Amino acid sequence: MDADSSLQRRGTRKRRKMQSITMMDVAKLARVSPSTVSLYLRKPAAVSPAAGQEIARAISTLGYVPNLVAGGLAAASSKVVSIIVPSIRNAFFAETVSTLQSELAAEGLQVLLGHSEYGEDQEEALVRTALSWAPAAVVLTGLSHSAETRKLLQASGVPVVEMWELGARPIDMAVGFSHPQVGASAARHLLSKDRRALAFIGARMQEDHRAAKRASGFAETARRGEILSCEIINHPGAATVEAGSLLLNRALQQIPKLDGIACSNDLIALGALFECQRRGIAVPHDIAVVGFGDLDFSASCIPSLTTIRPSGDLIGREVARLILSSIQGERPEGNARIIDTGHVLIERRST
Repeated sequence: MDADSSLQRRGTRKRRKMQSITMMDVAKLARVSPSTVSLYLRKPAAVSPAAGQEIARAISTLGYVPNLVAGGLAAASSKVVSIIVPSIRNAFFAETVSTLQSELAAEGLQVLLGHSEYGEDQEEALVRTALSWAPAAVVLTGLSHSAETRKLLQASGVPVVEMWELGARPIDMAVGFSHPQVGASAARHLLSKDRRALAFIGARMQEDHRAAKRASGFAETARRGEILSCEIINHPGAATVEAGSLLLNRALQQIPKLDGIACSNDLIALGALFECQRRGIAVPHDIAVVGFGDLDFSASCIPSLTTIRPSGDLIGREVARLILSSIQGERPEGNARIIDTGHVLIERRST
């Protein structure tokens, strides 16, 4: 028996184990009737809080996932790949999802797209729903997930790819890059331009763990240089152009000699550029600005924006390749499960 066949058999046994756990098992452990479990799965609010709590605990303990695909339709479900992103409004993930969808569609696979709004609980709910349809694969964004999400996916036997981030303890396979290294690249670039009073400005970093890691990498690298100051400034709301304007104002108040900023994304950077124009601050003479994402407007705004490109299209292609290999019985092992797509700093007129 070769390694691939052994891996396939283990995955099949895991799926059968999950499927062998029935609603009756959940009802028995929760000490309620099967009809109450069924009602809870359809309309949680229709069940008493006490019963709902017991059922939820039993589902978690048993790792139960309701199978919404009936008998003869099970084969059709293998054509679905579940993709979960933090936000469908975020332009960063559009390129990756579009590329991924095109690559999978060419092989007869369809995409089921969900967005978690940066919430681990919402992501867990989406994963449960995805697994109930017996997907061919599940794609998550980043490496930060609830313990229950990791438990469900590890027990499922379904190929899992975490994209847009590399780091310790991937669930199965991962495609992306190091966010601390992105932050470090931005800091080194500003230091090379003799900028010494620095700030990293970003939004929603209490939830956007990847942006927070870029900020951490930026600050750590900057503080190893000869600087006057370095601050991380966060806006609690969404990462918008308006937020970028507000963040630049805060940075100017906190750092009187501010001469260099790195932004959590290009929208924040664009807002900072607009605010500089309103205030008569010359970019890059007075303040140099670095973005992240290389969005469509980055090369054409005034001044054009120095930014870091994460190669979202390459991420999409590599995720599709890993999924297709896994489906074809050639699931990657060892180092082949982790793909580093790197990043590129694109210097333009804002620095």
